[in-house]
Amino acid sequence: MAAATAEILRSTALFRRLSPEDCERVAEVARIATYPRGTLVFAEDEPSNDFYVVISGRVKVYKMTPAGKDVILEIFGAGDPLGAVAVYEGSPFPASAMALEPVTCVAIPRGAFFELLERYPSIVRGLLLGLTHRLVELTARLAELTGGRVEPRFARLFLKMATDVGQIRGEHTFIPMPLSRQELADMTGTTIETAIRIMSRWSKQDIVRTDKDGFTLVNREELVTLSHS
Repeated sequence: MAAATAEILRSTALFRRLSPEDCERVAEVARIATYPRGTLVFAEDEPSNDFYVVISGRVKVYKMTPAGKDVILEIFGAGDPLGAVAVYEGSPFPASAMALEPVTCVAIPRGAFFELLERYPSIVRGLLLGLTHRLVELTARLAELTGGRVEPRFARLFLKMATDVGQIRGEHTFIPMPLSRQELADMTGTTIETAIRIMSRWSKQDIVRTDKDGFTLVNREELVTLSHS
């Protein structure tokens, strides 16, 4: 089991810089955790007693604004870490994480993990590189949510999802993520009414089609143009 967990860890950006021996050391203190669709992996402001690496499924990380609105910061999939920065800093989780579908994670207790860091400085060096990479990605994501027009943000979101999880189906790209209009609004920092209008217009213009199990990018070139408008 530990060997299989170590192999999973080595596939993630957070642990990719670790040596095989260090990955195995981390895997020995890890456990497997499962979460049904719609359940919380952790909630905002909870103590960061564990951090997680997604094995399968997708998790949305979201934050409540002062106005009481949820803003989705990121959607994480297989191989992505959850809560690593909060665990490293010893601070509460700054956002909530919820399973968008059945999710399996590797969970690593904070105490056992820090014992490893004290004993093996090489793990610290490898993790700092991985954490820096994730912080840069999340900073860029927050910047996208706070400025610019809404439709280009929608276009950039769909292009990102197509790059991350898209599947080629004939002449088009299929995104296997059945997100609701509210979730799309949360991910782009807008209202559900605006999300409905954009998606309806894109459907009529054959840009993006909504399917029961995801979305089909019918005209990817037009999305690229919109993303720069």
